[in-house]
Amino acid sequence: MQLLCGAFKLDLSCPKVMGIVNVTPDSFSDGGRYVSFSNAIDHARQLLEDGADMLDIGGESTRPGAAEVGEQEELDRVLPVIEGLRGITVPISIDTWKPAVMRAAIKAGATMVNDVNALQAEGAIQAVAASDAAVCLMHKQGTPQSMQQHPSYDDVVLEVADFMRQRIAAVAAAGVGRDRIVIDPGFGFGKSLAHNLALLRELEAFTKLGMPVLAGLSRKSMLGAITGREVGERLAASVAAAVLAVQRGAAIVRVHDVRETVDALKILNAVNGDRYE
Repeated sequence: MQLLCGAFKLDLSCPKVMGIVNVTPDSFSDGGRYVSFSNAIDHARQLLEDGADMLDIGGESTRPGAAEVGEQEELDRVLPVIEGLRGITVPISIDTWKPAVMRAAIKAGATMVNDVNALQAEGAIQAVAASDAAVCLMHKQGTPQSMQQHPSYDDVVLEVADFMRQRIAAVAAAGVGRDRIVIDPGFGFGKSLAHNLALLRELEAFTKLGMPVLAGLSRKSMLGAITGREVGERLAASVAAAVLAVQRGAAIVRVHDVRETVDALKILNAVNGDRYE
């Protein structure tokens, strides 16, 4: 299976590690450590050195309870970083739900859109379809402001899979090639701990939709609920979750701790032989 991201062709027969670069002052995971241009660039280059196969640049926190960021402010945060990384040898993803930010980021050099809203905003599908960028369609229930108040499903795996099937069809019908689409069940986005565990346990069900699956579990509150660890102490849990996701079919894992995740996956690759070589 290949993923086309602009000029990049990613071979997903081997799982890929997406490194997170949060250019936000209110990120749940790093508290704005990389909000300045120089810190963000240095961090991105360190993630590349650590083995990241992709970088995900975000200028608006989507943690539970996060306030929405204005379009111009988001552009001011992410565009200098994307332009500063122009020419790197891995795809750059823009983490946004706003069509104007998508278009500007793609023009600046991003070759993937990572949208927590699954291209449901007016004009979002068209922004991606007019480019050769890949897209990650994520499921969420509610908004970042309200999503963790009372998440409810009759069957979370079935309902998230049905949503994904509908969004894949809509995006493909608009002209986005299926070899440019990734799906993400949205761990922590309008899900209880039980919902998250069910999604991870049955992650392989999403691979049957025919699209590569991205899993974003790194440092999330579900890991804290299980281990009792604060966000800065969830390295071991995050790596374990990434390995479990890959074992259940994830083609891409989105992580903060790239070096440790890459090392863990190398062990998994060696044990599993040709499947991951």
